[in-house]
Amino acid sequence: MRQDICTIPISEVFEVNDGCPICRMRETVEKRLIDYIMGAAMMEPDVRIETNRLGFCERHFDMMLSNRGRLQLALVLESHIDEISKNIFEKKLFNSANKKGDKAKKLSDTCFVCSKVDWGFDNMIKTLFLSYENDKEFRAMFDSQSVICLKHYEILMNSPEKKNLKKYLSEFEKNLTRITGEYTKSLHSDLQKYCSMYDYRSNKENLDWGTSRDSVERSIAFLNGRHYSNY
Repeated sequence: MRQDICTIPISEVFEVNDGCPICRMRETVEKRLIDYIMGAAMMEPDVRIETNRLGFCERHFDMMLSNRGRLQLALVLESHIDEISKNIFEKKLFNSANKKGDKAKKLSDTCFVCSKVDWGFDNMIKTLFLSYENDKEFRAMFDSQSVICLKHYEILMNSPEKKNLKKYLSEFEKNLTRITGEYTKSLHSDLQKYCSMYDYRSNKENLDWGTSRDSVERSIAFLNGRHYSNY
């Protein structure tokens, strides 16, 4: 399959300031892959071999089910189930019960989409650091983000790709911590406001939720690493 399906221009992600840009980046790649599997990949034998071998996780099966075309998904499943039948359940020499169990576990633990998203995501994280080091406009876009979720704060802060930051390492770490730290404080404030709305002492006639109404969803997204529009 074409590797560019698994990557997107970093600048496109950071031009929009709405939720965690790293979440948006990963989700965009996921959606591209789902569209690809349910479309052009039907005609690519090498992709079908990989989907037969790796299968899909629950999340990506759900995404395919909600995409379009149950026939396309049925075609993918038909060859995948046939592969499982032949590889695990057909009588073969030295295919013991333990080996059958191991094969089933290995298949349950793998996902074609996850493997490709991980590959694309790792490459885009590398590009992110290179862009921050060498592109003034990108640095400005990154530094102006309103939120980077806790999961992706950790990934960026601990990434081995930070080695690509020569002149701007300290600036990057400072701004990354500022973005996530300030959002954490504002999120806590919104949660306090949300809880106070249910206090019996509140003035029920003049309730002003402010920005707190979706604070529960945004908190889950902040902790879980998913853009809150998915909730």
